[in-house]
Amino acid sequence: MAGPEVARPFVEAAGSSHPSLVDQGHALDALFGVTNVPQVVWIDEQGTIVRPPHRGWPMPVGEGALRLVEMIGGMEEREQYVQELRDWVANGGDSPYALTPDQVVERSRPTPPSVSEAAAHFELAQHFWRQEGLTERVITHFNHAHRLHPENVTYKRQAWSALAVERSGDDGDDEWTRFRQAPAEGEDWPFISDFNQDIDTIMGRS
Repeated sequence: MAGPEVARPFVEAAGSSHPSLVDQGHALDALFGVTNVPQVVWIDEQGTIVRPPHRGWPMPVGEGALRLVEMIGGMEEREQYVQELRDWVANGGDSPYALTPDQVVERSRPTPPSVSEAAAHFELAQHFWRQEGLTERVITHFNHAHRLHPENVTYKRQAWSALAVERSGDDGDDEWTRFRQAPAEGEDWPFISDFNQDIDTIMGRS
């Protein structure tokens, strides 16, 4: 939500050789149905979607990412995805992983009213956040979005990250606090869910 200047140091530190676009308004959520990161949309040279939003797991880079993958699992899925992507790059429309337009439409889900309402609350949260910071009104709109569309993790992560950055301050000794997406022990957590709760739900621990 904070724009490209906030993201710039991380892009530069990564040393990317490709352009990095910052979706400040979360337009991909609305236009393509993206609900999490990393999700991927395959679009060919003619601008045709050949696979709608789906999990596009990269291989972990660094010890922290590797520990996270070991915790939640899915290394085989990541390896398989890389193979599928390479096959599509090499073979284009002849790849078995490239879908026909009819298959893309079949895999695309309709949007119920609750999802549209959640998007409206999320947009209001962003609008007011840029005017007044993380106020009670902003948190209320975030929570409405989270309740109405709980599968949309981008909505949740944006809210959690906004809180983490606000509470870490600019001179915090622990840089990791800027990336926390769950409450510390005894912390007043204003959102209806957090990363740890969601992981427990996914893993069947709650």
